[in-house]
Parts: sequence; C-alpha cells; structure tokens
Amino acid sequence: MTSTQIIKLLPYQDPFLFVDALTLISNEGVSGHYTFKESESFYKGHFKNNPVTPGVILTECMAQIGLVCLGVFLLKDELAKSIKPQIALTAHQIDFYLPVFPNEKVTVISEKEVFRFNKLKCKVKMFNVKGELVCRGQIAGMIKNS
Repeated sequence: MTSTQIIKLLPYQDPFLFVDALTLISNEGVSGHYTFKESESFYKGHFKNNPVTPGVILTECMAQIGLVCLGVFLLKDELAKSIKPQIALTAHQIDFYLPVFPNEKVTVISEKEVFRFNKLKCKVKMFNVKGELVCRGQIAGMIKNS
C-alpha cells in the first residue's frame, strides 16, 4: 500500500486533513509532514494579530499521521475489503515546547508501542523545519473495519 493510498483511506478531508505526505511507513512506525497554511480558519481568532496553531490542532496532526496512517497501514489487508476505516481516539498525553506559526511545515515521527486487538498506541514527536522538537507524547486509538 502506497502513502497516497493510505491518505485516500483517511476519514478526513479539507479543511480537517492535516497530512500532506508520508515519507516512511513500516510495521514499526511512520513519518510524514504537513504545512499549516496561513488561510487555515483557526488562525483568525487564535491569537489576535499573532496567529499560533492551537495545541489541539497539533495533537490532531500528530494523531492523523502518527496513529491513523500507521493503523491503516497495519490493517491494510483487512481494509482492502472495506470502504473506509472507523477511527476512535482513546487517549493522548502531549507535552508542548514550541509554537507553530502559519506557513510552517512540521514533521511527525511515530513509533508503534503496542498494536493488539485493533488498538494502537504510539510514541509521537513533532519537529519544525529547523529540527527542533515542537511537541511529543503518546497517542492511542481504536481502528476497525466498517
């Protein structure tokens, strides 16, 4: 399964798709990137005259790349018989270190910790273009065939 096929299977679309491309995917992890466009709707009110990407959006980006894309890859044989996977985020714990501004590209790197009974738990990290750690933590979710 190619990265393009994985992205097409995601249950998201613009303006809530935070995956531009996957650069590496294996049974052990995934990496990918996204550029936060200046036109994103959440920048209009977060914060006045100094837009910053909300932490919940950074968490969502890490979940889409680091958990959902990896889950789709791990379940590729089952999902080949399905239309779209059903995804449920079950837990997350993220520590934030640096802000992300409009037009900034981030890279997400995820390592699988546990994958059992369609529950996936990953260690995720997000880096800016300078290679600086933006945030990191753990994300877990359930993925099932629809």
